[in-house]
Amino acid sequence: MKKDGHIHTPYCPHGTKDHMKHYINRAIEQGFTDITFTEHAPLPIDFIDPVPAKDSAMKNSDIANYLDEVEQLKQQYKKELNIHIGLEVDYIEGYEDEITAFLNKIGPSIDDAILSVHFLKGENGYHCLDYSPDVFQDMINEYGSIDAVYQHYFRTVQKSILSDLGQYKPTRIGHITLVKKFQKKFPVEQEFEKELSDILNAVKDKHYELDYNAAGLIKPLCLESYPPASVAQKAMSMGIPLVYGSDAHQAKLVGYGWSKLNSQLQNI
Repeated sequence: MKKDGHIHTPYCPHGTKDHMKHYINRAIEQGFTDITFTEHAPLPIDFIDPVPAKDSAMKNSDIANYLDEVEQLKQQYKKELNIHIGLEVDYIEGYEDEITAFLNKIGPSIDDAILSVHFLKGENGYHCLDYSPDVFQDMINEYGSIDAVYQHYFRTVQKSILSDLGQYKPTRIGHITLVKKFQKKFPVEQEFEKELSDILNAVKDKHYELDYNAAGLIKPLCLESYPPASVAQKAMSMGIPLVYGSDAHQAKLVGYGWSKLNSQLQNI
């Protein structure tokens, strides 16, 4: 099986309008056997999206059409590609009940899902961790240091793993080092080995998977996968399944970094 387990769609308001068929054809061209469309699930109704354009996730009004369209494509291309209906669900600290209610409603309609942390709760509200270097600087100012931002992020990822979100909780944890997206501008001196080890142990104990995400490779202030090779190698040595994801928001990036990410694991 050759799978890209993290692909977005035109339903993403901060992505491109490339049709899902273009993503599918790109996957077929590259010899993928399986893909999962994992559009950003609608945010809880009472949660105020902190990004200026309020475009972090799919609208609630689009979810039914999204599921219907992927189901139709799943049937249309079933002889050429295994298409899985999925979502990327945000874990938002303080909104566990709302997330659980959403998953209980939508869970029976999807095949696959990712649980990711993009938003961190601070004293002055929530921040979108990966939105921009300026927002990251604001977080450093609020939390007191770059290290404090990293520690808060890793604590929140740990909470997402341990949280009780009901029977339809996603069992693949998304881009566990997303906090490093702007590391070239905001370098840190420590590797946060304990925090990452705690996350890997929690994933293993829960029998979860990790999103092995190539998107960081193309981000000019990151230039490494989420997680990086050393963490991916450790996860693999622990028996934690790694599911490659391009995190493509445009069709031409489906499969991006596949060869590089696989080569990073060859010495295991």
